[in-house]
Amino acid sequence: MAEDWRTAPLPPATRAVLAFAEKLTRTPAAMVRADVATLRAAGFVDEEIHDVAQIAGYFNYINRLADGLGVPPEPDMARWPRDNGTR
Repeated sequence: MAEDWRTAPLPPATRAVLAFAEKLTRTPAAMVRADVATLRAAGFVDEEIHDVAQIAGYFNYINRLADGLGVPPEPDMARWPRDNGTR
């Protein structure tokens, strides 16, 4: 799932959350009301949708800071195979 959530056997509601979080991460200016409506249709209430947006936004924020400042991963975190270790 970590490498490609689209091919993992996930419930439709989880897929909806992941698609929302990915769009918010990759193309935040492209977010529209329909993106929220899709989550509501999948059974999420506004508080849960807010939580998803907050978590995705914070994760993006903190990783951009760490990447921008050259903060190395914590010692107990293994690098992804595609990471060439140049940080």
